[in-house]
Amino acid sequence: MREVCVAVVPDPVWPVVVLALIQLVDGLLCIGPVPFVARCFEDVGWPRRYWWIMPPLKFAAAAGLVAGIWIPILGVVTCGALVLYFVVAIAMHVRAKDFGRNLYLNATVMLLICGATGLFCFVI
Repeated sequence: MREVCVAVVPDPVWPVVVLALIQLVDGLLCIGPVPFVARCFEDVGWPRRYWWIMPPLKFAAAAGLVAGIWIPILGVVTCGALVLYFVVAIAMHVRAKDFGRNLYLNATVMLLICGATGLFCFVI
């Protein structure tokens, strides 16, 4: 049986930094939110009373990824949480029958990026 171990420091580091920047920008876009983000929230039926939670969630993900450069288990956990977040996002798009750009370009591509970052930078 092949042993899987978590890296001491993510290797390479740049995908973790890029993913953290994506989460930071996404958090900034969720403040307000900008019209295309608001439309996405509305399309999946995300209640307006919970919209406020998205920027802190995205900023926490960015911070967890950056801290995960020095505390790898935090990076692994943050990548795992982002994978779970985007699995739920995809499920919400499917449930709402929103099979457009938001599902494929945003949620699915982000799921792949988060999963790949976790696997290639922390696990493999």
